Amino acid sequence: MSVSIVQYYGSQQSKCGYCAGANCSLSHGMHAYRLDCQDYQDLIDRGWRRCGNYCYKQRNQETCCPCYTIKCDGLEFKLSKSNKRILRRMNRFLRDGKRESKPEAGEGDGEGDADDATVAIEVTASEPQPQLPDKSPAVINVEHVASLARAQKKPPKQAAAPAAEAPTLGSNKSPISNKPCKKAKQMRLERRQAKLGDSASTSTKTLSQEKSLRDFLLINNETNKHKLKIVLVASSDTERTCADAVIELYRKYQITIHNDNPARLTLASMQRFLVKSPLKNEKPSDGPEIGYGSFHQQYWLDDKLIAVGVIDILPACVSSVYFFYDPDYSFLSLGTYGSLREIDFVQSLAESVPSLNYYYMGFYIHSCPKMRYKGKLSASYLLCPETYEWLPLTDAIRAKLDENKYQRLNPDASARDVNEFLIEHLDEVMLLLDAQTCADYKHYKQLRGTDNEVDTIIEYSKLVGKVCAHRMLYVNML
Repeated sequence: MSVSIVQYYGSQQSKCGYCAGANCSLSHGMHAYRLDCQDYQDLIDRGWRRCGNYCYKQRNQETCCPCYTIKCDGLEFKLSKSNKRILRRMNRFLRDGKRESKPEAGEGDGEGDADDATVAIEVTASEPQPQLPDKSPAVINVEHVASLARAQKKPPKQAAAPAAEAPTLGSNKSPISNKPCKKAKQMRLERRQAKLGDSASTSTKTLSQEKSLRDFLLINNETNKHKLKIVLVASSDTERTCADAVIELYRKYQITIHNDNPARLTLASMQRFLVKSPLKNEKPSDGPEIGYGSFHQQYWLDDKLIAVGVIDILPACVSSVYFFYDPDYSFLSLGTYGSLREIDFVQSLAESVPSLNYYYMGFYIHSCPKMRYKGKLSASYLLCPETYEWLPLTDAIRAKLDENKYQRLNPDASARDVNEFLIEHLDEVMLLLDAQTCADYKHYKQLRGTDNEVDTIIEYSKLVGKVCAHRMLYVNML
């Protein structure tokens, strides 16, 4: 497990990218030099989100447009009629090469053209880039600091076991190897099949009536007029993630869709936002073959780049960071198509890693109508901003958000944050004091005496939760 290293910036105030209000978007921010993928999974499960190396969490009770983390269960996801129309339209375009302004008649969904137009408009409203604070993080040698932190942390105590001891009955673990055995892999596949309803109990009639997402995405590139290829590229492969075609596409999208100033759309700005990542690529034995980390999915239509999906692959999810596309192909509803492709990617990963079954879509902003489209995916859940429990996005929750833009969401008044940081947890918070010194808070107090930063350290620890506060390294260099 790699060491996460962060510098907390405290409360931030900026222009809102949703309502365009001046200095009314309120958040907490921190710079991440490096993030372990499990730590970032835990952070986004507490409402954090990253933009390059900058991580932020909205102050939902105070900010103008409360942002609720939203996810979709990839294995419970069901296609809507609108989803199917978009998939059929893409498949017809690939097959015949014809651009359709209207859906083809006789598709059998009984819904009109207006709905298609609505969907196409909604998916272009990508989350705006957050305004980064006018601060520079302390300059540190990340690798050196990580080695200091590893040396500081005490190794967990392990109970000694006889070398020849057999595994307990029913265990899938080997006393020699950490790699999952064939039996465990088979059990994963069986659970996957059962959850997808693909078990022997499913009737042949039902299967013939309902096409799955995978069925719609099966493309015969040999006979189609156009060939669509989706290439997965590690973010760190800058030769491909910063290629001229990517930069040109990004500039075209930002200028056309978000009306950005062309002078600000430099290679450096794109790298800061979409290429740089604090996540270190990790390949644990029980993870996906490609490992965890930050990636780009490049959509190539014949020899032309038409879209890029920036994603993080984490222990429990694929997290969508950003999606940009060629506005000339808006008739294909590429925003929604990209989401469906990413859900399919989640389903593929879950076949070998069952715990990796969620698709995180960023923030759901109910008070901003153009951002409500994220809640239209089936099997969607919102994160309660107080208890950090997930609740199904139902009409009842939508009605509550209509009444008041900020809601606790969890109806159980007695429910509490199980990962809450309390003052008695303070002594175990890990700190970087200078370029050569790491210490937990208890020893830091002994070294420095009076601590003027204690309130800030406690605020940070409450925001990231007890587990991350004890695991991550807080840069406290004066």
